[in-house]
Amino acid sequence: MGRLGFTTKMAQMLVIFSFFVAGAAGQEQLTGIRAEVTVSGEGVIKTLPDMAIVEFAVVSRNERPDRVRTENEQASAAALNAIRGLGVEEKDIKLQNLNLNQLREYDPDRRTYTENGFEATRSLTVTVRDLDSLPDLIAALISNGANRMNSIQYGLDDRDDVELEVLRMAVARARTKATVMVAELGRELGVVLQISEQGISIPSPVMRMEVSYDTMSSKSGGDPDAYASGQIEVRASVTVVFQIK
Repeated sequence: MGRLGFTTKMAQMLVIFSFFVAGAAGQEQLTGIRAEVTVSGEGVIKTLPDMAIVEFAVVSRNERPDRVRTENEQASAAALNAIRGLGVEEKDIKLQNLNLNQLREYDPDRRTYTENGFEATRSLTVTVRDLDSLPDLIAALISNGANRMNSIQYGLDDRDDVELEVLRMAVARARTKATVMVAELGRELGVVLQISEQGISIPSPVMRMEVSYDTMSSKSGGDPDAYASGQIEVRASVTVVFQIK
């Protein structure tokens, strides 16, 4: 190889080496820019419910199926009229189909079942938007045909504002945590690279009643303290990825 060829070869190697060094430096610079921190944040709001869903039933018993059906229809109509009399709108009343069953009792002596008439059950669901009227509504139901209370489920009628506020709190908490972590390392927090919602929880407290019509009385429906719902704890969580300057 001549001197000229050797010089040309060395020049080519220097160019390749320079390109490799420049690429490595660029990669290090890029890694420095993309330094990031991932944090989670949670927001919590405690609020009182502003509505309730009451589930109850009208239960009738008779030896004849035609009579038990008629009795149940009359009792159900009385319960519905009582609900409407308290100003509940039709859209907040849901009436289920009639369920008719034959009653059977087990005779341990004969070890057989004996027929003991019929039972008709019609379930109803009422959405109550004025919680102050809840005790009066329960009392009216019990006095006018409803003889089985299943449950009272409390909730929030307008959830949008609460959801947005609790999300805002979760994001603010995530930023605060990230700022503290990065500052402790002598760095500054940069822009948001990614953010994701992990979920919003709005529980619905349920008061299980399941009271038989044999023990239900009109007095038990009018005590406001018996329907204290407590607070609803709304939670939201987010995950945020921040750039580190």
